[in-house]
Amino acid sequence: MLQLVSPALPVGAFSYSEGLEWLIQNDKISNESLLFNWLKAELLRGQIRIESAAQSPIREALQTWAKCKSPKTKKNVIELNSWLLALRDSSEVRMQQKQMGYSLLQLLEELGHPLPDTTKNLSWPIAWGWAGLAWQLSKSEVIEGYLFSWISNQLSAAVRLLPLGPTRAQVLQSNLLPLITKQAQELLDKDPKQIWTGDVGATFAQISHAELYSRLFRS
Repeated sequence: MLQLVSPALPVGAFSYSEGLEWLIQNDKISNESLLFNWLKAELLRGQIRIESAAQSPIREALQTWAKCKSPKTKKNVIELNSWLLALRDSSEVRMQQKQMGYSLLQLLEELGHPLPDTTKNLSWPIAWGWAGLAWQLSKSEVIEGYLFSWISNQLSAAVRLLPLGPTRAQVLQSNLLPLITKQAQELLDKDPKQIWTGDVGATFAQISHAELYSRLFRS
């Protein structure tokens, strides 16, 4: 669990802001309080909830594939992968999901945990689910870790974009921990296809990021 949520995980997460850079450059988020409220809103209504809730069906599909190793069982994983990518409106974020997923699956293979047919062209949520299964983490740990890692990466980006020191970023992370835990518990048994999202602003920020005159992040 510690290795999976480590900021040193070599998947390139540090190079993405997922629209946060656009929000800050356009004065939608200009201080610590607004950043906290935005992160809280994403935990309550954002796309991250669907990907987190999908970890349970992802694990079931991966377990079946690992056991049977047939094209039919792999198809279930591929369908989940395609569905999750299709939910992302920004092509940049879809590319991010693919790149980070590939990097994590490559790392897991080097650590002795390859997928049944050594494929690596799967998205970040699928790769995360395989890591949780390979390292025998509980479903709740996988979901809570997914949320924690996302918040941590957003705060890492914010430190480079806002007048926000790393100490204050850690305070925000600590203040969000109860909500992360609560959301993980609520999403554990939810059907991801029945979850609504209300983060249109984040989606527009992700789509608009490519149009920034200058930028630090890839998305």
